[in-house]
Amino acid sequence: MTSPAPSFPRRLWRLVRPYFASEARLRALGFLATVVALNLVAVYVDVLLNEFNRDFYNALEQKDFAAFQAQLLRFCYLAFFFIVVAVYKFYLTQLFELRWREWLTRRYIDRWLAHRAYYKVELFHRGTDNPDQRIAEDVRAVTEKTVELSMGLLNSVVTLAAFLSILWAVSGPLAFSVGGAAVSIPGYMVWVAILYALAGSLLIHWIGRPLIDINNRAQKVEADFRYGLVRVRENAESIALYGGEPGERAVLRTRFGAVLDTTLELIRRQKTVLTARVFYAQIAIVFPILVAAPRYFAGSIKLGELMQIASAFGQVQGALSWFIDAYASLAAWKASVDRLLTFDDALAEAERAGALTVEAADAPALAGVDLVTPQGVPIVAGATLAIGAGERWLVSGPSGSGKSTLFRALAGIWPFGRGRIAAPREGVLFLPQRPYLPLGTLKAAVSYPAPADAVDDDAVRAALADCRLPHLVDRLHEEGAWDKRLSPGEQQRVGFARVLINRPRWLFMDESTAALDAPTAQALYALVRERLPDTALVSIAHDTEIARFHDRRIVLTPGDDGSVAAVA
Repeated sequence: MTSPAPSFPRRLWRLVRPYFASEARLRALGFLATVVALNLVAVYVDVLLNEFNRDFYNALEQKDFAAFQAQLLRFCYLAFFFIVVAVYKFYLTQLFELRWREWLTRRYIDRWLAHRAYYKVELFHRGTDNPDQRIAEDVRAVTEKTVELSMGLLNSVVTLAAFLSILWAVSGPLAFSVGGAAVSIPGYMVWVAILYALAGSLLIHWIGRPLIDINNRAQKVEADFRYGLVRVRENAESIALYGGEPGERAVLRTRFGAVLDTTLELIRRQKTVLTARVFYAQIAIVFPILVAAPRYFAGSIKLGELMQIASAFGQVQGALSWFIDAYASLAAWKASVDRLLTFDDALAEAERAGALTVEAADAPALAGVDLVTPQGVPIVAGATLAIGAGERWLVSGPSGSGKSTLFRALAGIWPFGRGRIAAPREGVLFLPQRPYLPLGTLKAAVSYPAPADAVDDDAVRAALADCRLPHLVDRLHEEGAWDKRLSPGEQQRVGFARVLINRPRWLFMDESTAALDAPTAQALYALVRERLPDTALVSIAHDTEIARFHDRRIVLTPGDDGSVAAVA
């Protein structure tokens, strides 16, 4: 029997708590305490302004010019105090949101990159689309909206507590008779405010309930559209060579059509909610005066008391209407929280994914390793392999037999399967068919993953010249998207230059010469063998001439059950 899923408040607490229990907790709690204190002071100023309203309008009604002047002076210092509190409340609240966003973003970036979760999450692909948007946009929305909404709720609760007693005292009882019996309702304006806010809240919730789901879908289709645009930019050359513009245009128009449809649905629903909110707010302007007017015209209260009742009613009704005013923001916030919690769950699953045991060791080895797809379909069965220092292995087998998956397992990034994998933590370099070239200078791209400033310029120039890239030796400090500027063959030669610079003890190459002509590929293999005689090499290559640079072989043989046996 599965345990019930945690409630939303518990999951939200799991998202909020880490910042306030982290190494930055003193600063976080200091910000929180200061912002809370400023909100309380702001409510106190509102109470003083409410008293000012009573005395100011009483002075007007009584034509007391001296009292009128005194109240104007009182208003000046209250207004100045209010401005100072409002400005610093805004400034420190924004700073609090920024620091929390900074900490939470760093935390998610670290978790996303740790244990290769960024790779595993893509394999799982369980409702965790666009992790970049979740880290960039949803973290921002969650931190900003959580502070904004929680401070708004605190303000409303404190305002309600402060003005409820004032409204109770100044509104007095409502006396009337029912069937000859006298009825008196003490503090009747309090009950009117509660009933008015309750009716409005129920109406807004009924109208706006679909907003949470619509906001969630809106964020997803926006991210999908942006991702489609990025894909075109990243694959511009391939699309141009294929003449694939019509297909790309159709995909982008379809995705943008989803953005338009969802946004239009959101606008229509927000229009309905806004109509109800504005109607509710406009009535609230005159409603308390209409209700209290009979006592004013009966002479039971003065103009100042009437205006104080209207002001206090507005504060109580506004506090009780927090849910109404914040409904659209709550819907957007809930959608962002849900997306971030889903991403959080995906990262946790990626961290514990897989039954393969990867152990730190001096040399790479596999012991009875079975590899399967994420759906459990067998790929490689019974792989046992031990690679010694300086040995050179060639991995061969039919296309689709699992050669690249075997490499991923040796790298410790393939989580699906059973068995034990030994992997060195240092001195390992994997060279895929298309080397990754980071943004930045050419030197940074060639020296990667070593930091550019840790490598001498002359060493990089020599490596480029040795790998038949003499035309690049004078462009080391030129910045650009080198994966777009260099041809596939040049990128693969940069990969070999990277090998010469990093000098790994264990080198794994997956079709790393597929874009090179045979003489160049053989020359680069010979260069690696000459310069790095103690480096162990494991290669996937279909070029038969490359085989002579290896002295051992792993053959992947398909079996009847669809799996592939690895025979060394």
